[in-house]
Amino acid sequence: MLLAIDTSAGTSVAVVDFERGVLAESAVADTRRHAELIGPLISDALAVSGVAVAELSAIVAGVGPGPFTGLRVGIAAARAFAIGAGKPLVSVVSHDAVAFGAYRTGHAGPLLVVTDARRRELYWSHYTGADGAGLPQRVDGPGLARPDEVPHADVERLDAASVSAADLGLLAEHLWKNHRSFAPNEALYLRSPDVTLSAGPKRVTA
Repeated sequence: MLLAIDTSAGTSVAVVDFERGVLAESAVADTRRHAELIGPLISDALAVSGVAVAELSAIVAGVGPGPFTGLRVGIAAARAFAIGAGKPLVSVVSHDAVAFGAYRTGHAGPLLVVTDARRRELYWSHYTGADGAGLPQRVDGPGLARPDEVPHADVERLDAASVSAADLGLLAEHLWKNHRSFAPNEALYLRSPDVTLSAGPKRVTA
């Protein structure tokens, strides 16, 4: 069983199992209050699932792409929970979870997953389809572009307002069972944060 956390869009937490499916999912679409929401949502998901922390096999973190502030909250929470619980941490690209959800509910063929990057920009990822194990095949992206510059205009597009931690966790279970690689444990910010370090004290002249 896995505890999955994603804050690349809203805030979503789920407990999933390969055989039993989604045991619990708690989510809030708000894209501004990740830090306030993440703790209660983790508690809710565990309580609803009835799964003890000791029963978890690992913790799954959605690594984006996503805006800097929100995305790092979920990754930090997943890392802290994994350390506290003494469980391994694995990472999954959030767009891959969106594509996995689409393919497991009937979509077939190429797909372009798009999410809001703010600042009048969009994140995108291009998939050719799902393989025999149901795993999405990403061939381009994640990338960042202005709305009128998003590539692969000939591909069916899925604009996702949120990322389901349930799909994130189930994708991780399928990757695990099929001996596939997880994403690197690095956040996909795709651009620098709004706040930058100072280059040093400014010279003051009279």
